[in-house]
Amino acid sequence: MRFRHYDSLRVFSVVARNRSFSAAAEELNLTKGAVSYQIKQLEQELGFTLFQRLPRGIALTEQGQQLLGTAQSAFEAIEQKIAGLRHDRILTIGMSTYFASRWLSPRLMQFMSAHPDIRLRVQPMVNLIDLQGEGVDLAIRWGRGQWNDMMVEPLLPFPAWPTGDARAAKLVDELGLTGAFQQLTLLRDRDDSNAWSEWFDVANLDFKGDSEALIIPDPNVRVQAVMDGQGVALNDALIRPEIDAGRLFRLSATALENYGYFLAYAPGALANPDIAVFVDWLKATR
Repeated sequence: MRFRHYDSLRVFSVVARNRSFSAAAEELNLTKGAVSYQIKQLEQELGFTLFQRLPRGIALTEQGQQLLGTAQSAFEAIEQKIAGLRHDRILTIGMSTYFASRWLSPRLMQFMSAHPDIRLRVQPMVNLIDLQGEGVDLAIRWGRGQWNDMMVEPLLPFPAWPTGDARAAKLVDELGLTGAFQQLTLLRDRDDSNAWSEWFDVANLDFKGDSEALIIPDPNVRVQAVMDGQGVALNDALIRPEIDAGRLFRLSATALENYGYFLAYAPGALANPDIAVFVDWLKATR
């Protein structure tokens, strides 16, 4: 009997990548019940269980892990074939507007002049998670490169250090880092970010925890919030114009030296010559 549930295989791959029915439902714009139903139907069709339902979350069974590897390879091969058949293909690069405006934009015309045959689309992204699902060929991520959901390689080392407005800088001068940070709100980029706790560890300070943290995913908004006195944030040398103008202040010489910007792409993406050319240009331009 022929297999009929190819749509459910795509749902399965998203659930497996997220290790969560809820997260997969949000990504697929479906209800959690609809996702669970499709997985149940798929398991019935296959005749074996794909996930172990645990007290906290789910885990792939051995058979589920084997199927995932095959399904991902098949989907990637299809995507690459479609990309090769399209004559009007546009190379879509995902990144934050912060990085796009402060680093890429001033250099982009160099690439356009050197490669007029490649059309680019810069897609603003805050959560650089599902690249293929959002039609992104290549992403540029900030952090320390500890992602296992795709291929990652370093692009630009940009150590991160705490910044604040004039009031925050004055508090540090008067009270020292320990006293000042007891009164300052930490601005973070996402719920699961460990950047601040890592910085406190490097600075040999007691981490104040998340109770006083404010999450602002968009880095441009986060920079503005710091200038508005809403808290302090970890930034890098791309905010040099604000520091030179006296709108922002570096609060400590201690930095997260292993932080910076990383290239992120699906396995096999560099087989696309347009992506490979753009990656080579980025590396040569840095």
